[in-house]
Amino acid sequence: MNVIAQVFVVVAGLFHVAVFALESLLFRRPSTYRRFLIKDEAEAAAARPWAFNQGFYNLFLAVGALGGLIWGGDEGHAVALFSCGCMAGAGLVLLASDRRMLRAAAAQAVPPIIALVLAAVL
Repeated sequence: MNVIAQVFVVVAGLFHVAVFALESLLFRRPSTYRRFLIKDEAEAAAARPWAFNQGFYNLFLAVGALGGLIWGGDEGHAVALFSCGCMAGAGLVLLASDRRMLRAAAAQAVPPIIALVLAAVL
């Protein structure tokens, strides 16, 4: 995998680590749960279990992307690119489920899509 594609894999992985922190560690804060279009503490309490789980899902994707790069070789790069494919797909699903989440979906999907394209063409 070329270096430019690897940079976008890293960006995608770090983004997903940050989202893990928001969903699994910081979700109880009003400034955090409002980012997910949750209005109040009652809604946040109901959403907390899925947010916690979803945060770890994002962490595992990040570990796949970043760990694949660290592992290196064709096998490691395949794992990194598979993780990027999952990230991109999840971003597209987020956009399809709620158009108000365009910014979040783009932040989630664009870096891994760029990584996949660059890995394929360069």
